[in-house]
Amino acid sequence: MISAFQAQLVSFSIDVGRVAAWLCLLTLVFVPLERLFAEKRQRILRPQFFVDLGYFIGNATVTAAVLSSATAVIAVLLRRLTPVDLVAAIADLPLGARLALILLVSEFGSYWGHRWSHELPLLWRFHVIHHSPEQVDWLTNTRAHPVDLIITRLSALLPLYLLGLADAGIGPQGLTAPLLMLLTTMWGFFIHANLKWRFGWLEALIATPAFHRWHHTNDAHRNHNYASTLPIYDRLFGTLYLPGQSAPASYGADTPIPEGLIGQLLSPLDRSR
Repeated sequence: MISAFQAQLVSFSIDVGRVAAWLCLLTLVFVPLERLFAEKRQRILRPQFFVDLGYFIGNATVTAAVLSSATAVIAVLLRRLTPVDLVAAIADLPLGARLALILLVSEFGSYWGHRWSHELPLLWRFHVIHHSPEQVDWLTNTRAHPVDLIITRLSALLPLYLLGLADAGIGPQGLTAPLLMLLTTMWGFFIHANLKWRFGWLEALIATPAFHRWHHTNDAHRNHNYASTLPIYDRLFGTLYLPGQSAPASYGADTPIPEGLIGQLLSPLDRSR
């Protein structure tokens, strides 16, 4: 019989292996693409690269564990508020309709959670860290304060549990939330990638690197394009900006941010800011 310490050590080793595998896979995919099809020429080891790598490791392990626990508790509580008839009606929907509804509802919550992170000063303290880089690439996707990451993820997940679209129990529906998080996370790496690709009419239906670049701009067009996957919500709520073939002249944020990882994690707590 293994001890509790040994069990924790095995679990930690599995987490480290998982994170390392994902990092290798993402690197093998995006680094060559960004070298061949770059929107802006920049070094692979750009400024803040290793800080963003720290966010990748920390958010994929510690923050993910906290988010998983918080989601499980909140899901059970919200499940009690969901009418049984609503759960039954959703369960009777065809799979395609249920998946479409899940995407629409989660994206609606994600849009407003993201938009509030820009519009509410308290949330912006945490979210500005994601917008501080002056060079953006695939790894920028992981640059998020843990508090900011938890808020934005819960904004997408809570409506699903409240409406009975994702069940906290075991079974196919219980996989909805984890699969959704995996899908949106992977798409997040893509839309942050330094790629010059354009997708024509598809850009009206789904978020792309060109669409999200304008979200990171540091000029008069900032505070647009909040959607992570469906631009329809930016169109509906008047925050869409996607002009022709042009690209932002600069990225970043006006709020000063410390250079180091620890300083950035503590910066939202500095009331003088």
